[in-house]
Amino acid sequence: MIYQVLGILIGIAGILISVLRFRDSRTSPGGLILWLILWVSVIFFSLRPSFSTEIANILGIGRGLDFLLIIGILGAYYLLFRVYLMVDRLQQEITELVHEIALRGDDD
Repeated sequence: MIYQVLGILIGIAGILISVLRFRDSRTSPGGLILWLILWVSVIFFSLRPSFSTEIANILGIGRGLDFLLIIGILGAYYLLFRVYLMVDRLQQEITELVHEIALRGDDD
């Protein structure tokens, strides 16, 4: 029971935060859709935990909690990869900017 209430509250908070970030132009439309799917899924699995077991049985995983943990770990790896790509891109941009500033400094 407490799991369901916490899941619903966390899902609603996540939806509100996602919509507010989108409204402030801090999230893209694709990002908003991704986060809304995630938070609605949290609410759905909180309301009907047996559904995760049904999906797990179809996929041959065994238990619903195992299925949710696997999905969570895969999602965390995906987000970690996206952060890595973003940091790598920022590092390249900073290197180019520093190089350009250094070249401009020689002209003065």
